[in-house]
Amino acid sequence: MSIDVYHRLASLTLSGSHYDIGQGLGRQGARLVHGHVVKTHAWATVMAFRHNDRIRVARSLVEERYPPYWQELSGLADGLGLPFDEVFAWNCRGDVWAMAPDGCTTVQIPGPIPLIAHNEDGDPGLRSGCALASIIPDQGQPLTAFVYPGSIPGHTFAINGSGLVLTVNNIRSKLAGEGLPRMVLARAVLDCATIDAALPLLSEAPRSGAFHLTLAQAGQSRLASVEFTHANCSIAEITSPSVHANHLVHAKMASEPQIITGSSSSRQERGQDILDASDGSPEPLSILWDRERLALPIYRAQPDDPDNENTLATAIFKIGKDSVDWAVYDGAGSAARFENTGLKIATM
Repeated sequence: MSIDVYHRLASLTLSGSHYDIGQGLGRQGARLVHGHVVKTHAWATVMAFRHNDRIRVARSLVEERYPPYWQELSGLADGLGLPFDEVFAWNCRGDVWAMAPDGCTTVQIPGPIPLIAHNEDGDPGLRSGCALASIIPDQGQPLTAFVYPGSIPGHTFAINGSGLVLTVNNIRSKLAGEGLPRMVLARAVLDCATIDAALPLLSEAPRSGAFHLTLAQAGQSRLASVEFTHANCSIAEITSPSVHANHLVHAKMASEPQIITGSSSSRQERGQDILDASDGSPEPLSILWDRERLALPIYRAQPDDPDNENTLATAIFKIGKDSVDWAVYDGAGSAARFENTGLKIATM
């Protein structure tokens, strides 16, 4: 595969109804979806499930419980020029297929000014269709999120208008089941005003697939780590510098069957080694841009990555008393592509 690793991350601004926003996302991603996604093994694998009972149940639950996101998905399909059932299934890809190409590494550093840093790892063929989107819906929270072509926002890294920060890591669960799509649940978190509103939303929902989420909020010193699967949900407070590389690590989830790829295991181990050697003051970019393990590095740029994933962006969020400073990088060692400092947020 020919990959343009020097392509700069685009920006996108969308407003209006949820349908309008979905349609705008679809138009943004249409070229890459038609030129790349629909030709991939991943697409073919997921499309084989589009009439599965699990997808049928997921459709009913989304339409019933989250009409705004149903409208986003409808607009997305129209903007892409693809059938709704195909686009809906694609947005359930990790719920029906454990090996969907979504990776990621997150660094969590608690303290008076908590910090979350995150590598967004995904299909390198999507790089030129990704964007940092500023989304202002007529109803619901405004948000800024990294978006993939063909997907609704919320399953990568994002911050909403209440200063709620979300980063998401893929979990390759072997026991997915009927429930709400994990990407829809992550999207719903971004309409929450507080961490305390987001946690029961995740723990009490009927869940289909599995994700790991890190949550933080302006005005709070807590960092919440959430691992959920179809059957279980574990919520932990981060009390020491930690790393999470897209497999379940909470003690409560130890019995959950999952697939841990070589890359995921290597990134978790290497990240922890760097933290252990940091004397309590780790530099997050030194972790996320690390390539010490040549075959399976934390920062991923190989065209033949064994999980078919590359690092497409890196984000850092510094959580203040009434603000969140953030920066997004689109290459290791580069200056920030986008940043926002000193923006005051009304804290709850």
